[in-house]
Amino acid sequence: MYTPKLYREEDREKIIEFMRQNEFAVVVAYDGEKPTASHLLVEVFEEGERIFINGHMSRVNPLWKIFERDVEVLTIFHGPHTYISPTWYNHVNVPTWNYQAVHVYGKPRIVEEYDEAYQILKRLVDRHEAASHYKMETLPQDFVAKEIKGIVAFQIEVTGFDANYKLSQNRNDEDYRNIVVKLEERDDEMSHGVAKAMKKQRPR
Repeated sequence: MYTPKLYREEDREKIIEFMRQNEFAVVVAYDGEKPTASHLLVEVFEEGERIFINGHMSRVNPLWKIFERDVEVLTIFHGPHTYISPTWYNHVNVPTWNYQAVHVYGKPRIVEEYDEAYQILKRLVDRHEAASHYKMETLPQDFVAKEIKGIVAFQIEVTGFDANYKLSQNRNDEDYRNIVVKLEERDDEMSHGVAKAMKKQRPR
């Protein structure tokens, strides 16, 4: 990913936290003829210095068959993004777009063992259903086994990442503050998300 130095984020903890907050990611692989991508719910976790991405997809999704070829895959995590008007500056300028994105590279592994696939799914269910009574262990286990047969679980070991946080870092304090104000005046979540990220990037 092209990442100008001004917009490059290199803080590992911040990047991992961003990935965890934006876990509906795009997983991309090259099948030998063309890139293939799927939008998938994933889970990011650490073991010491190593970073892993767990996920699953439908067994009819052809993407997992590429994983068997010992390839490197790209996982894209994207955050809020929005239009920035040149009328918000104290000088003549051009329109632009603010956004946050992290590109993660790694080697995928198909999870063959039933128990490991079960645990990958259980971790997701436990996190997203923490406030409810829905638990994998209380479901009919024949139903669970049938559903697991219909998916392919995988794990990606991260080998590197690029983080691009384009948040008007090239603007002076006056313009920066005005951009935040204008974004907060909008009524869409994306603009509010970018405003929040900008305030975190450059606290007042």
